[in-house]
Amino acid sequence: MITANHLHKAFKTKTGMVKAVDGVDFEAPDGRITGLLGPNGAGKTTTLRMLYTLMKPDSGSVRVDGIDAAHDPAAVRRALGVLPDARGVYKRLTARENIAYFGELHGMSKSAIAQRTQALSAALDMGEILDRQTEGFSQGQRTKTAIARALVHDPKNVILDEPTNGLDVMTTRAMRAFLLQLRGEGRCVIFSSHIMQEVAALCDRIVIIAKGQVVAAGSAEELRAQFGEANLEDAFVKAIGSEEGLHA
Repeated sequence: MITANHLHKAFKTKTGMVKAVDGVDFEAPDGRITGLLGPNGAGKTTTLRMLYTLMKPDSGSVRVDGIDAAHDPAAVRRALGVLPDARGVYKRLTARENIAYFGELHGMSKSAIAQRTQALSAALDMGEILDRQTEGFSQGQRTKTAIARALVHDPKNVILDEPTNGLDVMTTRAMRAFLLQLRGEGRCVIFSSHIMQEVAALCDRIVIIAKGQVVAAGSAEELRAQFGEANLEDAFVKAIGSEEGLHA
């Protein structure tokens, strides 16, 4: 389980301080997919970066399986598998070598790495690319490699920042099936997306963020009912109070 408690984060600019995240609260339970939805610049990625300890909140706290990220960030990182907004992979290494390197960083044995690599390769349909050098990989192939690398240590909690961004239709379908598999294994899954249909189809709970704050939360059905709309996109626009949601 991942819990965000009253998170605040501001950045200094030439014109003064800008509040990127302004009191975000939500809980993501195990065995559920929690989606973060919001327009560009809403604070989604900053929130995720605080969850996986890349950024320290100015105030507020993050707990992962009851562990306070401020007090024991290393333990929190061990409990997390993260696909960040940057999809960098080591281009001179094969996909298998990329995965193995991260396994070694987590102190895994060679046999454990091999077993996890086989399982992740099957789940993500990586058989044809596993032993290819990653230089020249497509966006989808890089994303699959980055996800497998992030999950090699078999974490209970998974954070994915727009995992289907830039993927073709077939790879997107495979990625959605993989997310459902993670949920079925009882993991806590948080992902951000700007694709309304994807969020509605996959998420057990949706947290809508606008201007650094949570403006609504619930299942797709609950949000449609709350805002009196037949589809999630219209409910989303009402929730953020602006037509900019149509371009999120």
